Amino acid sequence: MSLILRILLSALAVVILSKILPHVSVDTYFTAIIVAIVLSLLNFIVKPILILLTLPVTIVTFGLFLLIINAIIILLADNLIGGFNVDGIWWALLFSLLLSFLQSLLFSLLKEKDKA
Repeated sequence: MSLILRILLSALAVVILSKILPHVSVDTYFTAIIVAIVLSLLNFIVKPILILLTLPVTIVTFGLFLLIINAIIILLADNLIGGFNVDGIWWALLFSLLLSFLQSLLFSLLKEKDKA
């Protein structure tokens, strides 16, 4: 049940950010759920491979290249999903940062609710 709730909260974060950011769009709420699922799968499968391949660059940049890897994951999801659109790497970078922040807020609310 927790996995489904986390996916739905991630989809909510995607919808909120698509309303706030002008160059990020999601067609429907169902598309936002698909985006949340695809992003979680890409983060689970593709991101570790990208981190290993770019390890020297990540070390030289003191880990800041991980932000670019997150933006690449967002752009990859943009290419895979029809109703999800991000206009460029800078908007993907901003979307990635804000998505991580919003997810941490929403997931912390979920954990507080579980404790009560």
